[in-house]
Amino acid sequence: MSPRQVLLGAQAGGRALPVCDHYSGVEVRMRKSLQLQAEMIEEFGACVFDVTLDCEDGAPVGGEADHAAMVVALAALAGDRARVAVRIHAVDHPAFDADMAVIAGKLSRHLSHIMIPKVESVADVIKAEQALLAASAGALPLHVLIESPLAVRNAFDIAAHPRVQSLSFGLMDFVSAHGGAIPADGMSSGGQFRHPLVVRAKLEIASACHAHGKVPAHCVVTEFNDIEAITSAARYAARELGYSRMWSIHPNQIRPILAAFSPNEGEIESATKIIAAAARSDWAPISFEGKLHDRASYRYFWQVLERAHQTGRALPVEAKVFFEAIPA
Repeated sequence: MSPRQVLLGAQAGGRALPVCDHYSGVEVRMRKSLQLQAEMIEEFGACVFDVTLDCEDGAPVGGEADHAAMVVALAALAGDRARVAVRIHAVDHPAFDADMAVIAGKLSRHLSHIMIPKVESVADVIKAEQALLAASAGALPLHVLIESPLAVRNAFDIAAHPRVQSLSFGLMDFVSAHGGAIPADGMSSGGQFRHPLVVRAKLEIASACHAHGKVPAHCVVTEFNDIEAITSAARYAARELGYSRMWSIHPNQIRPILAAFSPNEGEIESATKIIAAAARSDWAPISFEGKLHDRASYRYFWQVLERAHQTGRALPVEAKVFFEAIPA
């Protein structure tokens, strides 16, 4: 049995997704994003970031149908190893039903998931699920955006829905929803980690996801040419706030996100030694460097190796064998 089968039970069986979710809303950038994803699949041997084609903010007002048709045409061209998603309009938007019928109906076998913005409650998730079923796309997972104080209040219930695979935090809409009570600095790369209401919302979303085995996705950094800002934000989201995924809005942000969410060489080496020793002992308790380890700690170190694999890090031979035995 693989480590995943032995160790990832109910308490740690959440779905593993690429740590970066890259958004594009304009056709030329969509094409470049899909090409970059294909190039990095060849570089790393795995799909290390998702490409989400945006129909919410990307579609011009009045041009929603044409934009959706263009997205369908682009997504259908993606390779078998690609991971492509689409953000459609919110469930109360006039274009929602048409988005679902066209995009989910025609791309159900091509998409990794559909992103639903401005989800306020489980009722919104249920409406989206019903639209998926009507479009004969019942197997597609939903990712949802939490963008208001009410949505944060309902995050645990939303994360509990079996159709939901990931919750993302929508920073700008969340700050705007407070009617000026949170200053504009709360949307900046630094201010979003200082304002108590913003930090509280991020922690609630991360906690809700971990409670239900779902993936918490951190918000964007709008200073897209500031590599230090994206690196610092990604590292803090991963190391301090419990996030395992983050949005990118510019190609320059993808590699810093991968690096920030990846374990370092020392962590990979220790995890490899512990998991290899555990496997040799048939997962019974072991002593390693003067410390007792059993399945509780094995689970953590296996997750380190899985995260290294997801971020394209080079693995020691002793660790590679475990992933060769796992179906893609």
